[in-house]
Amino acid sequence: MLSEKLVELINKQINYEFFSEHVYLAMAAYCADEDLDGFANFFRIQAEEERFHAMKLFDYVVEMNQRVIIKNSPEPRNDYESVLQAFKAGLEHEKSNTKNIYSIADVAMEERNHATISFLKWFIDEQVEEEALMNSIIKKLERIGNDSAALYMLDTELATRAFTPPIDTTA
Repeated sequence: MLSEKLVELINKQINYEFFSEHVYLAMAAYCADEDLDGFANFFRIQAEEERFHAMKLFDYVVEMNQRVIIKNSPEPRNDYESVLQAFKAGLEHEKSNTKNIYSIADVAMEERNHATISFLKWFIDEQVEEEALMNSIIKKLERIGNDSAALYMLDTELATRAFTPPIDTTA
């Protein structure tokens, strides 16, 4: 059983994950417009992951016999000064997402809701990976600077990224 407070927080997170999908699609569109197809692919994959996260939360709420409430999302930012700026915005977005997940986990711990604590462990681990990935690419972009050949190499590398939904998301 989920308390009203947990249902409200998880519903808020479901909507935030769908908003995150739009944030990353907007970044993908920016990169595509800049002819950086590998970077566009990276952000499209990020968008797919965010939708997966939203649906994982959605399914949990339904499984707990509670109601999912979908709300309108704010309009995402669509323009950036550079791909580096897009990644820095992505990192800040992931940090905000981490904070949200931690808030839900804090309430679950306060309420001693062990099922939700267990469920959220996957999201907590995922956020560590998400922030590390964004940081890694930001560092590479900062080292690249104005080196167009290096930018092309990173763009080519990111073009190979693919989304494969985890088979077991409880581990």
